[in-house]
Order: sequence, then structure tokens, then C-alpha cells
Amino acid sequence: MKVVVHELTEGLWPAIEELFSTTGPVGRCWCMYWRIGPTYRRRPPDSNKEDFHRVVAQGPPPGLVALDQHVAIGWCQLTLRTDLPALERNPKLGPVDETPVLAISCLYVRKGYRRSGVTSALIEAAVDDARRVGAPAIEAYPLDAKLSQSSTHTGYASTFERLGFQMVARHAAARPIMRLDLTAD
Repeated sequence: MKVVVHELTEGLWPAIEELFSTTGPVGRCWCMYWRIGPTYRRRPPDSNKEDFHRVVAQGPPPGLVALDQHVAIGWCQLTLRTDLPALERNPKLGPVDETPVLAISCLYVRKGYRRSGVTSALIEAAVDDARRVGAPAIEAYPLDAKLSQSSTHTGYASTFERLGFQMVARHAAARPIMRLDLTAD
């Protein structure tokens, strides 16, 4: 398998649409949770899908899609933290400081491709994108697998740590705020 990662633009909408077309949480959320908060659950999934499609169409790209050939196998929401109001207001994941970070707020890998390096490829591509646009830092909100085995589509702290991220805050035991400082490069 050769994983190729691209920014999610309108041209890749059919691929992400196929990836998210599932009965699981990703097919209900359409990466709207951090944009609109828990109200995404009370909306029909098609409303979330339409709103996310508008986000993609308006640009800039709201994240990255991993492909194996022409099949979407992974997703990473990567956007300015300030574009995610529910994340900004979250008392356990609120801003650590005034640094205008790019946030990795969602990671999803298709069944059958998990534990094969797709998450790491998405995170590495996100770091490259953050460097390319001159972001001072990139931040993530993964779970600490030592404290919670839950899967919430945010990745695990150990993966981010292996890729150079450091914990900058921990307001909830199982969910550290991790950051990679890009100004030291």
C-alpha cells in the first residue's frame, strides 16, 4: 500500500463522501462537531454533510485526505483552532495561550487500514502543511491510551509523541493537549 495525502478540495469531495458514508459516528458528524458543538447530534446527518460540503467548497481546505490508489482511507481535520468554536469553548481543551495554532481535531482511518501507518502519514502531512503556511505551531487533542482505550477519532498521545509533539496542558486526565512548535525549525 502506498499512502498519498492531499488537501481536501472540491475535486476530492467524492472520495471523502464515500469514506464518510457509513452508519458509524463519522457518517453522522461529517466533521462538524468542533464547528457547531453537540447540536450536530440533533441534526439529520445530511444537514451536517451539506454544511461540511460548503466548508470544503468555500475553502481553504479543512483538512487532509489519505488515499490508497483512488480510495480514501483516512481523514485529518486540520484548520485554524479559531475556526472551531466548540473547541475554543471546551473547558478541558480550551486555548493554552494566544499562539495561533493549526489544530488537528479529528482523525479517521477506514476499517481494514487501521494500524498500518495511515494516522502517522496524516499527522506528518499536517505538520508539512503547517510549516508550508508558516504556522507557528500545530496542536492536537488525542487520548492517552494508558488512561482510556476509547476511540474518539482524535488519535492517541503516543503517536503524536513519537512524531515530536509535546504535552503543553492536561485539563482532563485522559486527554492531553499536545503541540509541535514550528518556530524552532
